[in-house]
Amino acid sequence: MRVVVEADGGSRGNPGPAGYGAVVLDASGGDVLAEVAGSLGVTTNNVAEYQGLIAGLQSALKLGATDIQVRMDSKLVVEQMSGRWQIKHPNLQPLAQKAMSLVHQAHRVEFGWIPRKDNAHADRLANEAMDGDRG
Repeated sequence: MRVVVEADGGSRGNPGPAGYGAVVLDASGGDVLAEVAGSLGVTTNNVAEYQGLIAGLQSALKLGATDIQVRMDSKLVVEQMSGRWQIKHPNLQPLAQKAMSLVHQAHRVEFGWIPRKDNAHADRLANEAMDGDRG
């Protein structure tokens, strides 16, 4: 099954109250297959971005996805997960390892950067989590 995962995370302040959101879409029709969001307490925006990615990948794999296109507005996460940038921050290394272990469970995973305006669904979920409306 081919899906698109759009993921986001953020914090109000850096660090600050943080949350993540992800949506899994059918790759052919764009139908929403799953939504996930959660509050993270106080942490950084980059930690929240990785948590959104992890939650999105987990949701896609639970649905039986084998071909996953990940779209995020975090250039840092996209570049690190694509292997083009090093993961130097110690708080991000275990999250990147967890995400990579999920990537290896699928047949194919591609990462792509999208502008924030094109990531509105996941952004809304992350903001709801930060506001305490989700997670």
